[in-house]
Amino acid sequence: QVQLVESGGGLVQPGGSLRLSCAASGSIVSIYAMGWYRQAPGKQRELVATITNGGSTNYADSVKGRFTISRDKVKNTVYLQMNSLKPEDTAVYYCNADGRIFVGGVYVNSDYWGQGTQVTVSS
Repeated sequence: QVQLVESGGGLVQPGGSLRLSCAASGSIVSIYAMGWYRQAPGKQRELVATITNGGSTNYADSVKGRFTISRDKVKNTVYLQMNSLKPEDTAVYYCNADGRIFVGGVYVNSDYWGQGTQVTVSS
């Protein structure tokens, strides 16, 4: 169906920067929105940022002014530029796509998730 592959995670010091990428592939008819979510140890998965096909963005209050989400529609790739990273940003970051695919002779609307990439902010 649809595969989402994240990359760009790693270990950075507080105040540092990191850029995550997520490429979508498969029998995609259209993607309505893509986004990034994260899950820290002992916490529930939370929204970080989303971007619609029209370019509208939404950010969690905790990352506003520090993170920027962008999308390359031709490549079906979403990016997350993370600046001024804090230890509390440490989490597994997951890519999400809300789209429509053609599979088994039918069109299907669904959400798709990547495998996650680890981001660790520590000295």
